[in-house]
Amino acid sequence: MTAATDQDHEPGATEPAEGEDGVPEASGAGAEEEAAQTEEGREEDDGVWDDGLIARRMNDTAEEQQPVSAVESRASVPQTPTTLAFDGPLRSRLDALRELVGLSRTRLDSRTLAEAGRVLDEAAARRRLSGQHTVVAIAGATGSGKSQLFNALAGLTISETGVRRPTTSAPIACSWSDGAAPLIDRLGIPPRLRRRPAQHADPDGQLRGLVLVDLPDHDSAAVQHREQVDRVLALVDAVVWVVDPEKYADAVLHERYLRPMAGHAEIMFVVLNQVDRLPGEAAEQVLDDLRRLLDEDGIALGEYGEPGATVLALSALTGDGVGELRESLGQFVAERGAAARRISADVDAAGWELRPVYASSGRTGLSEAAREEFADRLADAVGATAAGEAAERAWLRNANRACGTPWLRLWRWYQDRLEPPTGRLPLRAQADEEATARQRVEQAVRTVAERACAGLPAPWAQAVREAAVRGSQGLPEALDELAARAGLPPGRPPRPGWWPAAVLVQASMTLLQVVGGLWLVAQIVGVMSPNLGVPVLLMVAGIVGGPLVEWGCRMAARGPARRYGMDAERRLREAAAGCGRARVLDPVAAELLRYREVREQYGKVMGVGA
Repeated sequence: MTAATDQDHEPGATEPAEGEDGVPEASGAGAEEEAAQTEEGREEDDGVWDDGLIARRMNDTAEEQQPVSAVESRASVPQTPTTLAFDGPLRSRLDALRELVGLSRTRLDSRTLAEAGRVLDEAAARRRLSGQHTVVAIAGATGSGKSQLFNALAGLTISETGVRRPTTSAPIACSWSDGAAPLIDRLGIPPRLRRRPAQHADPDGQLRGLVLVDLPDHDSAAVQHREQVDRVLALVDAVVWVVDPEKYADAVLHERYLRPMAGHAEIMFVVLNQVDRLPGEAAEQVLDDLRRLLDEDGIALGEYGEPGATVLALSALTGDGVGELRESLGQFVAERGAAARRISADVDAAGWELRPVYASSGRTGLSEAAREEFADRLADAVGATAAGEAAERAWLRNANRACGTPWLRLWRWYQDRLEPPTGRLPLRAQADEEATARQRVEQAVRTVAERACAGLPAPWAQAVREAAVRGSQGLPEALDELAARAGLPPGRPPRPGWWPAAVLVQASMTLLQVVGGLWLVAQIVGVMSPNLGVPVLLMVAGIVGGPLVEWGCRMAARGPARRYGMDAERRLREAAAGCGRARVLDPVAAELLRYREVREQYGKVMGVGA
């Protein structure tokens, strides 16, 4: 390509001719377009980006003075660039984020996890590409002079500048070294909008590895321009924000871009352009006010050796301060850490966005007291206490039957026959008792679910409630079956070893009464000689001794009866607790365990302990 392909740039001609896709093409439609098509064909054949020299000159004088930019050698052997390598902490954080997303897919909706998934996808895509290149975007508002700064850094007129707005309608890329084609392909910039800088723009190779992208105006009236800015900003490794003395405090810039990107301060440059328009100390005052606004946005400033955004003042028109920016960019690119810092900042941003669905407000989980209370409520629902009392009464009744006097047992039997079944207490219908038990079970489940949800984020609290509700289905019926199986054993309660002796004594007392009575009858009828003392004594001993033996046996039976009732109550309580644990507590505990796992992964994502 020769100098004949270049043409003068008129200040009023701010819009270059459009191609078939509506994207402005570089000027010089003759030999330059043919050369661009030839280079595009060579790129498809060889897989190597080589646009050749496609540039504009401000005037013929500048054209003669500026040296021709270096063209990639056709004979050079293409080298595969080294892929990006992440350090151990960043790999661990990405692995934790991937695990976090996987564990949360069934609990959180796709919109909540969309940003985390995008960060993972972009991190994987960037890792496969060159680690020797740093993609830096130049962004700014209409009239801020970002295209002029882009041209100043490249050393030639690549991006259109002028009065008519918007001037830049599509992103334009300029690479200072070979091997950046896949990175630029990722940005969606076509080959005809890719440039190379002039040789004199970086004689010492200070910017080697830099890929500079000039973006459309972020406040453009054209919606597609703003969409392109947002799309490319999400993919580049760093960004240079260009502001001017008139719009440096623009609310759109600070609220839509700078404030949301506060966590990306280490990969940001904020450049106050057009300081040549400010008289005296006004430039320093505006720069100080800009730093104040950035501080209010939460953007850390890289001052005094601390990590943060670099804030500079310059004039792209006069070149004042451009060298300082070039030096800062050179050091930034030479570190080869911008891509990793960008991804780390993206992980931070995604983590903070997910904080409401993972961060708990306090200690979570079920305490032992809550578990015991749930078991007690289920035991009350199945009537464990009443069953224990019934077992105790049954044991005592059996003892009274075995050790009581025959006459008292006969009298009690007679009383029971005379008294109607409902003569003591009105019995509730069985349906009412079942309804009350069901209500108690439902109340117990709701209470334990609320205890387990305390402090949990809304999605996990909802999952715990759903697990408890699923477990409560059929729980009353299962408790009824357990109560029937774990209730009183069939047959009579067991008897202690002293019962046979007590029965023998009670039988002896009864025998004394019978013998004494028969003796008296025999004396009355004259069968035996009169002697009232001995038979009366025998009868009195039997009559008094029988109740005394019954009373003694009743006192002795209280302890075993109580133990028997407590054992029956314990069995029923354990059965109810086991049923509740299997159906409700275990599913709830599984959800809590899942939350603890994701909480631990979230802590790793944020770089802190769980």
